[in-house]
Amino acid sequence: MKEELLKKYARLLVKKGLNLQKDQILVIGSPVECADFTRVVAEIAYKEGAHDVVINWNDEKFSKVKYLHAPEKVFEEFPQWRKDMFLDYSRQGAAFLSIAASDPELMKDVDPQRMATASKTASIALKEHQENLMANKNTWCVASIPTKSWAEKVFPELKGEEAIEKLWDTIFKTVRVDKEDPVAAWEEHLASLKRHMEILNKHNFKTLHYKNSLGTDLTIELPENHLWLGGSEFTPKGVEFIANMPTEEVFTLPKKTGVNGKVVSSKPLNYNGNLIENFTLTFKDGKIVEFDAQEGYETLKTLIETDQGSHYLGEVALVPYDSPISNSNILFYNTLFDENASCHLAIGKAYPVCVKNGENMTPEELEKAGVNDSLTHEDFMVGTKDLEIIGVTQEGKEIQVFKNGNFAF
Repeated sequence: MKEELLKKYARLLVKKGLNLQKDQILVIGSPVECADFTRVVAEIAYKEGAHDVVINWNDEKFSKVKYLHAPEKVFEEFPQWRKDMFLDYSRQGAAFLSIAASDPELMKDVDPQRMATASKTASIALKEHQENLMANKNTWCVASIPTKSWAEKVFPELKGEEAIEKLWDTIFKTVRVDKEDPVAAWEEHLASLKRHMEILNKHNFKTLHYKNSLGTDLTIELPENHLWLGGSEFTPKGVEFIANMPTEEVFTLPKKTGVNGKVVSSKPLNYNGNLIENFTLTFKDGKIVEFDAQEGYETLKTLIETDQGSHYLGEVALVPYDSPISNSNILFYNTLFDENASCHLAIGKAYPVCVKNGENMTPEELEKAGVNDSLTHEDFMVGTKDLEIIGVTQEGKEIQVFKNGNFAF
C-alpha cells in the first residue's frame, strides 16, 4: 500500500509538479537520508522520457562537522565546478526538484555567522541560476519526505519508524496523494486558488492593512502593476508547473519602500537548522528598522543583515486559516508546510513575475517598479485565527480581504 502511494507521489511530482517534458534534464537536490525515494523519482522520470537525471546529494550531518571544524576561509569559497554545474543545467532548460527535509535543530550549536557567510557565498555564486528560477525560466518544484530527526521533532511522543510513518501519512494527505486520482484533485484545488487570485487582481489594491491580537499592525503598499499568482505557474514557453507541493497560497510582492508598522510572527521559523521563535519586525518606508526574538535573535540578525535587500520584504502571501494543513494542527518546523498553513511574508528578493512584464525587465527597471532584490528569500508566518486584512483600492475604497483568519470573499 505504502509503496504504491510512494510511486503515486513521485509520479505526481514529475508529471504535475515539474511537468517534465520529453528529453528534458531533471536535477534533483536531495538529502542522503531520502535516497530511496529520490531513486524512485529518478526511475519515473526516465520512464517519462527524461534525457537524464542528475542527483545533487547533500548531507547535513557532514555540513555540521564542516561548520564546527573547518577554517573560517572555507565559507567564503564556492567551487567553480558547482557553479558551472548549476548554470550549465539551468541554461539547458533543466527542471529542478528540491527535496526539503532538514533536521529543524541540528545546527543550534553552530555559529550562525559561519552559516550566514556560507549561505551568502553560495547565493552570490548561484545568483544567475536563482534568478532564472524566480523568473520561471526553468520549471521547479519543492517537496518533502520524512526523515527520522524531522519526524521525531514534529511528533515528539513517537520514535523512529512510528514517527516517520505518521509524517508520511500527513504528507500524503497534504499533497492529495491519498485521493484516488491525485491529478484530478489538484486540478480542483488549482481552480479554487485561481478564483481568489482573479478576485484580488480585479480589485487592484493599493494597500493592505494587517491587524491581529498578537500585535501585528502593518500596512503594505503594493506596486502599481502588481500581479497576484497562485497554484500553478508558467515558463515563458507556456509550460505549466507547481513550484511548491503542497501549496495553499496566493501571493504577490510589496512595493519595496511601502511597508510600515509592526508584524509579529505566528509560528517558529526554521532557518539554516536553527529555530527563530516569537519574533517581531518593525518597518519604516519598507525597511526593517527594529527587530527582536525570544529565541534565535542572532540567527534572525544574520538573516536580516545578509545584504541591503534583506532589510526589505519581497513577498506577500495569503493563506486561509481554515486550510488542510492548518486544520491538521501540526507544527511542521518546515517552511514548505508551515507557510501553507498561514499567511506569510518573505524577507528579501521579490519574484519579478509578480509585476506585469517583470520577467523581461532589467534590474534597473525592476528597482524603479518597486521590486526588491536580495541574495535571500525567506518566508515567515504571520497568519492567525483572528487576522483581519483590509484592502484599499486605487480609488480609496475599503474592502475586507480577510476576516477571522480566512478570505472574506
